[in-house]
Amino acid sequence: RVTSIADRLNVEFALIHKERKKANEVDRMVLVGDVKDRVAILVDDMADTCGTICHAADKLVSAGATKVYAILTHGIFSGPAISRINNASFEAVVVTNTIPQEEKMKHCPKIQFIDISMILAEAIRRTHNGESVSYLFSHVPL
Repeated sequence: RVTSIADRLNVEFALIHKERKKANEVDRMVLVGDVKDRVAILVDDMADTCGTICHAADKLVSAGATKVYAILTHGIFSGPAISRINNASFEAVVVTNTIPQEEKMKHCPKIQFIDISMILAEAIRRTHNGESVSYLFSHVPL
């Protein structure tokens, strides 16, 4: 997936390989690739307590990244998440609005959201009418 995204954006990439002992507990994290003097964008499906993503941001800064952003599909942000994001080296943490974020944003100015209601509505409409949902991968409704 990382290679596909990087190819489509015509950018180089690095990745962070993580090994978990159990849920919400990372045993080991290894950076593969060069981020020195570059802007790094962490991409993940969701963040709950944000321990992993904040640890990843620290690893990127330690490796020489000039700025770190995160983009997440689902920002759960439970427990110490907001405090961790506020204390982390993120420029911004961007999430979709699959979960309401207004209250979290009041306590964390780094959190921003992208409204995906139109694309979800179109996916539901297409499913209901038996139309292609994969069409949306290259034709996003505005």
